[in-house]
Amino acid sequence: MTDFKDREKAEEAKFAMDEETAFRVAARRNRLLGEWAAGEMKLTPEETEAYKKEVVQADFEEAGDEDVIRKVLGDLTQADTNIDEATVRAKLIEKAIEAKRQLMSES
Repeated sequence: MTDFKDREKAEEAKFAMDEETAFRVAARRNRLLGEWAAGEMKLTPEETEAYKKEVVQADFEEAGDEDVIRKVLGDLTQADTNIDEATVRAKLIEKAIEAKRQLMSES
């Protein structure tokens, strides 16, 4: 019986760690995406820092990535860039890979 309880606790701990890691990767990815978009919009360094935080915050509006894509694409469109939705989605994937690499190298 103790083995089962130990195993259950280990599974719960692994799940919690996996969830925390996924959250950290998504937040890092969103900051990186915000930094890229800020560069495309030619924002100042101060504006870039604020914008990266806005992109991270946008991810809390709804589940999934659509809220982040909608925000970044809307801002890029408003800034009169020629960047389309497919490019933003591709950058989101690219930045997710970069975020995972960065977090792995920090561990």
